[in-house]
Parts: sequence; structure tokens; C-alpha cells
Amino acid sequence: MTIPKEVKSIIAKLEKAGFEAYIVGGCVRDFLRNVEPDDWDITTSAKPEEIQKIFPENFYENNFLTVTVQTKSKNSKLKEIEITTFRFESEYSDKRHPDEIKFAKTLEEDLARRDFTVNAIALKLGFEKKKPSFGIIDLFAGQKDLEAKIIRAVGNPEDRFGEDALRMMRAVRLATTLNFIIEDKTAEAINKNAKLLEAISKERIRDEFLKIIMSERAADGIELLRKLGLLKYIIPEIEEGYKIGQNKHHIYDCYEHNLRSLEYSAKKNFNKEVRLAALLHDIGKPRAKRGEGQDATFYNHEIIGARMASQILNQLKFPKKEAEKIVKLVRFHLFYYNVGEVGENSVRRLVRNVGPEYMEELLQVRQADRIGSGVPKAEPYKLRHLKYTIEKVSKDPISAKMLKVNGGDVMKILAILPGPKVGQILDVLLGYVLDDPKNNKKDLLEKEIKKLGALSEKELIVLSKKAEKEREEIEVKKDKMTKEKYWVT
Repeated sequence: MTIPKEVKSIIAKLEKAGFEAYIVGGCVRDFLRNVEPDDWDITTSAKPEEIQKIFPENFYENNFLTVTVQTKSKNSKLKEIEITTFRFESEYSDKRHPDEIKFAKTLEEDLARRDFTVNAIALKLGFEKKKPSFGIIDLFAGQKDLEAKIIRAVGNPEDRFGEDALRMMRAVRLATTLNFIIEDKTAEAINKNAKLLEAISKERIRDEFLKIIMSERAADGIELLRKLGLLKYIIPEIEEGYKIGQNKHHIYDCYEHNLRSLEYSAKKNFNKEVRLAALLHDIGKPRAKRGEGQDATFYNHEIIGARMASQILNQLKFPKKEAEKIVKLVRFHLFYYNVGEVGENSVRRLVRNVGPEYMEELLQVRQADRIGSGVPKAEPYKLRHLKYTIEKVSKDPISAKMLKVNGGDVMKILAILPGPKVGQILDVLLGYVLDDPKNNKKDLLEKEIKKLGALSEKELIVLSKKAEKEREEIEVKKDKMTKEKYWVT
């Protein structure tokens, strides 16, 4: 792992101008772990206006003393690099924003205001030799915590979380994504101060929550949020299922079932909408439950759950389209399908209700639901057969509607009235196009109409029946290929 030339160049220019400059933050943490950082951050003794003089290609539109330098790099991760002046922050009256941000005089002051020890390490580059070197500045034993895989707050954890309560969620996110553990005093402070999360904007909570959801260990992250008392201030409805038993069809309680469904979704790298739907798909069960034990029922839990999901997603300020999609996946996840029992019309209704564009994701939620129930197979025969049926009913049928001409064109060109001849000509034209789709051009088909119009009734009937037979053979062949695709008979 090497430090990018774009970063080296910025630091070299800052130092040449007489300022201190260091690489800091999460990028240092990742660099020391030999993981490519998503972005690179630099801190410096230079004031924002001084940074701007050195780097004309920049923008400075914030209150955090951060100048974003445009590098014109071909690497998307390096096109923009943030440079922040040494700073420290005053009191956080609202538990989310500092009352005042002030210039710090030293790197030490700047590092002391950071969240976790693993994020409070700085790199000092050396340019004395042809090959630049770097030195590590680690005032809070961040390297030791990196080696031990520990998330530990810088200084007093209650002070850090009092400054910005979102840091509590960030601790969980880092522990989840890095597969680290949260140090005891830091964890205790989170548990004690979890309620401070109420002061944080829903947008910031949503964004941090999504980072957990999109990690490989998403389910572990949700469980850690619960254990540390944070989940009740994010999506309390998820906790309603904790230790709520189900029936003979499930081996896990409602909460664990949802978590295991999410776990499978993360394992299969499903998208965020599917992961959220998997987590929320049975969220309505605790409110729908009637009875206890093996014969408990949960009638209409999918309808109740869809309403709950809609409220949750709206509260967390999810984009409308995303929210509507997730709600649909929750609402229709309980579809019933049995080979030979459920007809194509029922499948058509399901496709119409969900939307053909969401069907694949609905089936992914169903797979996650199955694994979350404790069954060994995510995709049994009947689910593969359903995929086949969905594709079958979603395809445009082979018909005259596919042609670039219609019955009106036939009647106009041949100057005839409606009758069997019109349909026979369209059948022949369809066969003509099926033989070679390139023939489906209005001018070519109009010429064929004139030729066919000159044939006798007997000749036209023979050609029409031949075309119909060929169409049936094509349909059978396509159906066979679709069946083979899904391993069904």
C-alpha cells in the first residue's frame, strides 16, 4: 500500500509554503490495515484562506474550516481531497453541532477532539529523500487498539458522545464493518447516553444506519445496536419482536427471524432495499399475534407490517420512491404459490401488484425469509417454478400486436372491409417477421400486404395455417428454454 501521489503533492505544497500538514482520520486507520481508503483527509496549520491561495482549484462552503481541493485525478477517490485547518470545538449544546469551531494551534489539540483512537492517528510525510517516507504520530495508542481490534473513545467517552451523539452509532458501525469489539468503558458510556440519539437529525441517523445495513455483518450490527440500547431510538418497532415466539413453521422468535433474514441478504450481497425489506418483512407479527405456542397465528401481519414500514421509512426521511419499493416488498412477501394449484392469472395479479421491475427483489426477500425461518433451502422447486411462471406471464405474447402494421393498414391498402382475410394476412406477416425480426419494418410489410392480397382465398388459408403452426412451435420451444433456465418440468 502506497500513499497516492495526489496526497503527497498537496502536503508537499503546504509544507513548502511554511505550514504543517498531516494525513489524518479514517484513511490512516485503513492505510495501516493495508486497506485502500475510500477518501484521504489532510489537516494543516494553514487557515482556509491560506489553503485557497495555494490551491486555486477548490471550494469552501462550510463552517468546519474545510477546503476541498480538486486534483483532476483519474481516480474517482482522489478527485477531491479535503484539507481541514487544525481545530477544536467548544460546547455542544444540542449534542450534535459545536457551538463554535475555533482554530487550534497544534496537531495535538486537533487529534484530541476526534472520536475514536483508531481515527486519531496522523501520518507525517518526509521528503528529504527521493522516496518519500512517513512517520506515525499516535498520541492515544490508536495503533495498539488497531492491533487488538478495539473501538475506544478518545479520552472520556461521555465527553465524546456528549459532543456528537451520532458517534455512538458510528462506534457500532466501525465495530461491525471492521469486525472489532467496543471497549468496555466506551460501551458503558453508549448504554448510559443512548437517549442522546434523540437529538440527532433523522437524516444523519438514516445514513449511519444504512452503512450498518450494507456491511457484511449487518445482522451483528443490528444486534449490537439493541444490546447497547440504541435500537429503541432508531427503529423501536424491530425490538417489539424480541423473544416473541412464533409457531410450528419457525424455529426462531420474531426478532431473530428478521435478523437471520437480513444476515442471508447481506451474505448474498442483495441491495439495500432487499436488506431493509428482509429486516422489516415480519415487523408486524408481534401486533398481529393471536394465541401462543405451535398454533399461534399472525393473520394480516404483512399488511400491518407494510403500514409500520411506511411510517418507519418516512420518519427516517427515506426518498419516497425507495420507501414505496420497500413497503411493497414487505406487503407482498407472503405470496402463496404451489405448483399445479396456483394458476397463471394469480401470478399475473402478483406481478401487477408488485410491479414487474420489483419481482426479482421480491423473490430475494422470500429466499431470505425462508432461510430466516430455519429451512435449509433458499430456493426450492416451487420457488424456481414460480420464477419460470413469472417470466412466462411477463413476456409479451407472440401475436399480431408485435407487427409494425395492423388490421387497419391491411384494410386500407387492399380496400377491403373487416373479415377473416384481414386476420389471415396478419398471421402470415407474423410468421414472416418471426423468421427474421429484421423484416418488421412498415414499408416491407406494406409490400407483403399487397402480394398477399392478390392470392386466392384457398392459398391464403394454407399460408395462414402454416404460419400458425410455426408460431406454436416457437412458443413451445421458448417455453422449454425458460423451463430449463429454472430447472423445472
